[in-house]
Amino acid sequence: MEHSNNVTEFVLLGLIQDPEGQKVLFVMFLLIYIVTMVGNLLIVMTVIFSPSLGSPMYFFLAYLSVMDAVYSTAVSPKMIVDLLCDKKTISFPACMGQLFIEHLFGGAEVFLLVAMAYDRYVAICKPLHYLTIMNRQVCILLLVVAWVGVLHSVVQLLFVYSLPFCGPNVIDNFVCDVYPLLELACTDTYFMGLTVVANGGAICTVIFILLLISYGVILSSLKTHSQEGRRKALSTCSSHITVVVLFFVPCIFMYVRPVSNFPIDKSMTAVFTVITPLLNPLIYTLRNSEMKNARKNVEQKVNHR
Repeated sequence: MEHSNNVTEFVLLGLIQDPEGQKVLFVMFLLIYIVTMVGNLLIVMTVIFSPSLGSPMYFFLAYLSVMDAVYSTAVSPKMIVDLLCDKKTISFPACMGQLFIEHLFGGAEVFLLVAMAYDRYVAICKPLHYLTIMNRQVCILLLVVAWVGVLHSVVQLLFVYSLPFCGPNVIDNFVCDVYPLLELACTDTYFMGLTVVANGGAICTVIFILLLISYGVILSSLKTHSQEGRRKALSTCSSHITVVVLFFVPCIFMYVRPVSNFPIDKSMTAVFTVITPLLNPLIYTLRNSEMKNARKNVEQKVNHR
């Protein structure tokens, strides 16, 4: 694709400019990244080696953990290293690659959360038909559909890659993202900004509302369940709703608006690129007795070898 581009690298200003504060953030984000990777990989290994976790819910949870691990790896290592550097730069190809991976796995996670909500709806509202409806073929189909996020990421990448960058190259953030790059382009990006809102913000908003409605329907159906059934369903659904809110609220804030950048954007970006992948394994394991018991059994098997 032919386009005018005199920029070979971008300068990232990072989260903060205070040297002492950067050292504190280096230690904090390094620990967060380690816990994120260990936590998500533990979930994957627990699901793989635990026959008791063979239900579709854990099948989706394992893939969510893989996505979170990759999504975090696309952002965190670069950000952590930059906290120790005086000049933070990223090459044009690396910036485009980071942008692609962010939106690929972010988009896939949006639709995976929809699949997980559908799974909970069938499990709670149609329990007698659960295994028939949510068979292996349906689970795989839902997982494949989740990767429609690749279309979203390709569109975002093509939009940004085709822009002419002819001078300014300073990004007031710690990561490459669409809006900061649109502001650096040497052309009018108003229409492209509206396209980003439609491609990202509108999709996130509509799906977020539909998910909240679906969980409302699920919770209202619990009136006919036993007290134990209600307790278990509430525990599972509250975990799912928490993850949905943590993922979608920052996403909607970032992308449901015209092209503009605010100081709080860096904090919001940190929430859904660094903090949310950390909280997902904690939320799903701390409130799930089946997961905790399965993890203990896996640990015992490993210790006895």
